[in-house]
Amino acid sequence: MNDSRDVLDDLTAAGDEIDRLVAELDERQWDTPTPAPGWTVKHQIAHLAFIFRLAGAAAGAPEVFKTAAAAAAEDFEGAVNAALAGYLDKPAATVLDLWREERAKAGAALAAVPAGEMVPWLVNPLPAPVLACAGIMELFGHGQDVADALGIRREPTDRILHLVGFATLTRDFGYQARGLTPPSEPFRFELTGPSGALWEFGPADAEQRITGSANDFCLLATRRRHRADLELSATGAEADRYLDIAQAYRGPAGPGRTPGQFAHLG
Repeated sequence: MNDSRDVLDDLTAAGDEIDRLVAELDERQWDTPTPAPGWTVKHQIAHLAFIFRLAGAAAGAPEVFKTAAAAAAEDFEGAVNAALAGYLDKPAATVLDLWREERAKAGAALAAVPAGEMVPWLVNPLPAPVLACAGIMELFGHGQDVADALGIRREPTDRILHLVGFATLTRDFGYQARGLTPPSEPFRFELTGPSGALWEFGPADAEQRITGSANDFCLLATRRRHRADLELSATGAEADRYLDIAQAYRGPAGPGRTPGQFAHLG
């Protein structure tokens, strides 16, 4: 992972990008359905507000976070739905203000965590920079849903490097979500960033290899595109299976997206 300050700056920039997508929408546009079944643009921003509220509590008020996490541990989907309900009954302008407020609080709380100190999180404690990378992952995935709903083509930047690194660290999540045993052998990832830089993760001599576009890898790992629509290649049977099940987040995989679903966006 990159320097903590760089990660936090990029977390802020990624949030600002989504803010620009929704800031001028009217109430009707906030009700636009997104590719996530049953979720509108308002659901997506409410979810992000909730996640950043959790992150801010984890970094700045651990006891508050532990109470919320205990409820989520018993019924994660129920806890998420209950949290969303607290946003969805409000006007869109209020949800936007809350999203901005939670994002600012989380950024400040993460920045205040001393270097090397762990922050409690939903499964295991994480260093603050890694939790910030998880935040970038959330912003990337849910921001893509919003962009797709609005018919907007996003321009990727090299700040997705944080998400690429996070997704390689969480390689096993896709297996675990499906009750599969993760492979013991390491993977090699060789991915080209938006600037043309080559990003490499994993042993150079690994037999299982993933190569291609870094942005497409992020779309795959957040399950916002089907592998058939992405410029990614696998070497090795296990790497090929991984392209079918990759996800960089805990919890149920969901149905994902279908081949050609977004062909209309170019």
